[in-house]
Amino acid sequence: MTNSERYLDSSFKASKILTKTYSTSFSMGIFYLGKDIRNAIYAIYGFVRVADEIVDTFFEIDQSDKLDKFHQSTIESIKNSYSSNLILHAFQHVVNKYSIKIDLIESFISSMKTDLTEKSYDRESYEEYIYGSAEVVGLMCLHVFLNGDEKKYNELKHYAKKLGSAFQKVNFLRDFHEDYELKGRTYFPELEMNRTFDESSKKQIEMDIEKDFDEAIKGIKKLPRSCCLGVYLAYSYYKKLLNKIKSTPASKILITRIRVNNFQKFLLLPSALLFSLFLRRS
Repeated sequence: MTNSERYLDSSFKASKILTKTYSTSFSMGIFYLGKDIRNAIYAIYGFVRVADEIVDTFFEIDQSDKLDKFHQSTIESIKNSYSSNLILHAFQHVVNKYSIKIDLIESFISSMKTDLTEKSYDRESYEEYIYGSAEVVGLMCLHVFLNGDEKKYNELKHYAKKLGSAFQKVNFLRDFHEDYELKGRTYFPELEMNRTFDESSKKQIEMDIEKDFDEAIKGIKKLPRSCCLGVYLAYSYYKKLLNKIKSTPASKILITRIRVNNFQKFLLLPSALLFSLFLRRS
C-alpha cells in the first residue's frame, strides 16, 4: 500500500467513525451494502454531517463564515483530488471516482446556508430546501450504487429523490421539539402564518410523507443487489419511525424526540432479508 493509499484509507475510516458516532440506523444500512461501495457512502454521510454540524451545533462561531470556508475547501479538494481534511479527502475521492455532479453539492450547501437565515418556509422554499438538503444526497448515493450507469441513473433518480425527501421530512417531525421550541424554526409550510401544530396539521404532514415512501419503494426494487438490502433497511427504519410518530399525539411531539431503540432496529433485519431474497428470485 502506497502512502497515498494509506491516507485515503485513513480518510474513509474517519468518515466511518463519524457515521457510526452520529447514526446507528445509517451505519446498520451501510453495513449491509456491498463491500465495494460502503466506504463511498460513509464518505458522503461524513461530508453531509460536517456541514450539518456547522449550522446546527456550533452557534458560538461565525457559522456563515465557517460554512463558506467549508464550501470553498470542498470545491478545492475536488479540483485538486486532495484535502488535508480527512472527511473532505474521502468525499472528493468519491465525487471524482463516481462523477458526482458539482451542482448537487452546490444545492446542498445552498440549503445549509438557508438554515442560518430562515425560520419558516412557504411551499416553494420548502421544496427547494428539501431538494438541496436531502434529495441531492439520495442522488449522490445513487451515482455510487449505479457506478456510472447514466441510463439507469436517469430511470431511478425520481425514486432516489423521493426516498431522500421522505427521510428528511421524518427527521423534521422527529426533531420538531428541538427545531420549533428551542430554535424557533419550522420547515413545514402547513405551519406558516403561525398555524398551531395540532392533530390536523400533523396528519397532513404524515400523508405527504407516506406518498414519498410509496414512490420510493418502487425504485428500491430496481436497485442492484449490492445495495438493495442496505437501502431497504434504511427505508424500513424510517417507516418504523414514521409509524411511531403517527401513533404519538401532536402535543407529545412538541415536547419530546421520538426514537426507535436498537432492539427494534435489529428486528427490522429479518423482513429486510426476506425482501432482498424475494427480489433475487423474481
